[in-house]
Amino acid sequence: MRTLKYAILGLVNSCPSTGYDIAKEFKKELGNFWRARHSQIYPELKKLVDEGLLEYKVVISGEVLEKKLYFIKEKGKKDFFNWLNKDEPMVPTSKDKFRLRMYFSHNIEKERLINLLESQLEQRLTKLNFLKDRMSKYKEIPKLEEEKYGDYMVLEGAIMREDAYVRWLKKSIKRCQEEK
Repeated sequence: MRTLKYAILGLVNSCPSTGYDIAKEFKKELGNFWRARHSQIYPELKKLVDEGLLEYKVVISGEVLEKKLYFIKEKGKKDFFNWLNKDEPMVPTSKDKFRLRMYFSHNIEKERLINLLESQLEQRLTKLNFLKDRMSKYKEIPKLEEEKYGDYMVLEGAIMREDAYVRWLKKSIKRCQEEK
């Protein structure tokens, strides 16, 4: 399944966009749970146009810069909403190099293990604080039909995930420090 396809369709469904606009979204909101590089976005845009899901018009920016502004077609909306409403089985757990390393932690000297755990804790706390800062822009929970409800819901889940990771790291550090 080309999940990037649906991320792009969803973005263009919300607002006609250039490839550059789409790439910026992956660095902002979507970047907290989904990544895509320019090298993935532009070929996918071409496929979506070829499949009749998107269309574009060339617009002039400045004096000579031409860019493509993409619009979703009715067929694209139908495909996007079919995907959006689809119930799918849970996907396998994503790869986490740090947890894999910790699986083999019995091979790491105690002080080095504590250092690794503390470093990861610092990184996770930075991410958690970033997410909480983003959440602070919401003075109240958006209504279900508001466009920002999805962002709120995903952000809330990300905060809960990072909070659980932080608690696990703190518990692991404490356990290591207490062991003789």
